[in-house]
Amino acid sequence: MNAWSAAALVLLAVGFPAALWGAALGSPVHRLAGLCLAGTVTGAVLLVLPMAFARSSYQDLALVLAVLSPAGVLVFTRFVGGPEGGPPAGEEVR
Repeated sequence: MNAWSAAALVLLAVGFPAALWGAALGSPVHRLAGLCLAGTVTGAVLLVLPMAFARSSYQDLALVLAVLSPAGVLVFTRFVGGPEGGPPAGEEVR
């Protein structure tokens, strides 16, 4: 096992369970933070694994995740936040 594989293993063993715990429990703000952390840890793992396996094509997955993860967090925030605090549907903000 080389150093890159060990780094990926540490990220998966320490970072990802912490992110899942944060995303599964607590208030919506804590769940949002856990979701953001899960995207960050997954992106880091997908950047470390190509170094471990000497396959640069795997880095494309990390780039796609870097683009899609913030959009997923925004969608999650919209569904968790709900319509309260905003105007009712069909009304304009003045």
